[in-house]
Amino acid sequence: MVAVLFDTLKLARRLESAGFSPRQAGDTAEALAEVMSGAEPATAADLGVLRAEIAALRTEFKAEIAALRSELKAEIELLRRDLTIRLGGMIVVAVGILLAAIRYLPTH
Repeated sequence: MVAVLFDTLKLARRLESAGFSPRQAGDTAEALAEVMSGAEPATAADLGVLRAEIAALRTEFKAEIAALRSELKAEIELLRRDLTIRLGGMIVVAVGILLAAIRYLPTH
């Protein structure tokens, strides 16, 4: 186990200058010193595990993105179909109204 040393007084002063109260700054510096005293540096095995986890997450995200893309494509196709049907219906109604209007126009 490797102890990480740092200047707690310097940290406390820096925290005070950033707006912490003197008590908050001192307690924060002490708590950080306690936590870091038991800290162990990362090993090559730790980094390997992290790389494997990141690769697994990347694969999972790619699969989820692909699934979302296919869902979006399906939704877009449904919307395209619905819009085509509505537009066709509006054209049929407009032509019907024009033909009815032409029928009732006076002839000379």
